Amino acid sequence: MPSRRTLLKGLALAAAASVVPLPAYASTGGHIPPLRQMRGMWIASVVNINWPSKPGLTAEEQKAEYLAWLDVAVQRRLNSVFVQIRPTADAFWPSPFEPWSQYLTGTQGQDPGYDPLGFAVEETHKRGLAFHAWFNPYRVSMQDDPAKLHPDHPGRKHPDWILPFGGKLYYNPGMPEVRRFCQDAMMDAVTRYDIDGLHFDDYFYPTNTPDFDDSAAYAEHGAGFPDLASWRRNNVDLMVQEMQQRVLESKPEIAWGISPSGIWRNKASDPLGSDTNGGQSYDNLHADTRGWVKKGWLDYIAPQLYWYIGQPPADYSKLVPWWSDVAAGTKTQLWIGQAAYKAGDPAQAAEWQAPDELSRHLTLNRDHPEIGGDIWYNANDVKVDRIASISTAVDEHYRRPALAPVLPRLAKGEPPRRPVLAYALRRHGGVEVRAVATGRDEPFQFAVFRLDRPSRSGRDFADARHLVAVVPGDRQVRWTDPDGKRGDHYYVVAVDRANRTSRPSNGFRAI
Repeated sequence: MPSRRTLLKGLALAAAASVVPLPAYASTGGHIPPLRQMRGMWIASVVNINWPSKPGLTAEEQKAEYLAWLDVAVQRRLNSVFVQIRPTADAFWPSPFEPWSQYLTGTQGQDPGYDPLGFAVEETHKRGLAFHAWFNPYRVSMQDDPAKLHPDHPGRKHPDWILPFGGKLYYNPGMPEVRRFCQDAMMDAVTRYDIDGLHFDDYFYPTNTPDFDDSAAYAEHGAGFPDLASWRRNNVDLMVQEMQQRVLESKPEIAWGISPSGIWRNKASDPLGSDTNGGQSYDNLHADTRGWVKKGWLDYIAPQLYWYIGQPPADYSKLVPWWSDVAAGTKTQLWIGQAAYKAGDPAQAAEWQAPDELSRHLTLNRDHPEIGGDIWYNANDVKVDRIASISTAVDEHYRRPALAPVLPRLAKGEPPRRPVLAYALRRHGGVEVRAVATGRDEPFQFAVFRLDRPSRSGRDFADARHLVAVVPGDRQVRWTDPDGKRGDHYYVVAVDRANRTSRPSNGFRAI
């Protein structure tokens, strides 16, 4: 039987290479922070908004850029990234359905020399972050000439599938074969890669206009509908409902959700609508976003509330309670899309020049328990932090770490096995904590709790004031608490990919 000293030395050597230390977190004052909270950011690839920053970078340059975006996420104390991997009916993985994205190499269909999606998922998980795969369901191209598509593109093989509008090309949502194809193309990534979520953005039909000429499909498939708009809305409903069914059949452990534009309908159009006067997703995009929540077709909805508090046409402080009321009593999580891109932009209104505007959004959210967190658009704005708007929000709202939310339908699943806390030892620079997984599966994360006394109740581990770190998982892991001191009591909880938690480990008093 090896001695305790030999065992601990072995654990140290085995774990050292895989440890990713997280920053220290300050006190939160009087507010009790949430233990679970979505903290995400969108990493956009269309027209090279975020990643890759331009087409034609080498594989190594693209990889380095992606790792730098993960650094931003960790620095801002986020726990999830939403990465656009199918921006225009193309792919950031070797898809049998659609060509390689032009935003990788500059040429649609050209192999980038590696698997960007595979690389991104693996590296994201190494940081203990969740990877949500972001798809645009219908957009085919940012230009409207089908001849410029790759010769093997589905739009070239099936020219009747695509329609031009507004200088772009779109798949026709009214054709059942198109809807099935789009689902197949997206599910290929879902089933082949270890992603944590399937995510749609806010684009469905491009707009409610006769210039989008889907009359032939309407004539063929629109029987029984009172008008074109109702038929179009049903087409989008079918896409949403069927995607849910396919996720539940193929990969039920992942999250399925949509981030729509922030106004369903204005109260002037519908008494159930919000007290706003802006573009309506129900009418303009044929997206019945409120209906999807009420019918239970989504795990989460993340409306893009890209307005400041008090903005006349669409007031953030009026939309937050409206969406909270929509989500109340449903099993659909509510996360808020935040306009990081507007803060400090000199082209925006004066209200967006206030460093605390975004932080005030999160403060307002606290009054609505239905809200489970936020997603920031976009990664570059989270990084650049104009007028310190992002760092202000982080310092005032993300001072404690937070686990990602658990989907209600997954909450009763089998939790991970209770880990073992090997020791908590005072070292130079803080208290070093070592944990060892005991189950067959490697935990996705370890949550480290610190108390000034032995735990007397499971409630201690529902209180984020005791949570000092969320560390990427491994069979065994080490983390140093820079604020720890002798006499502190430490516990560790294992977290699985669905964000379910184990029973707390044995306690260890730091020595």
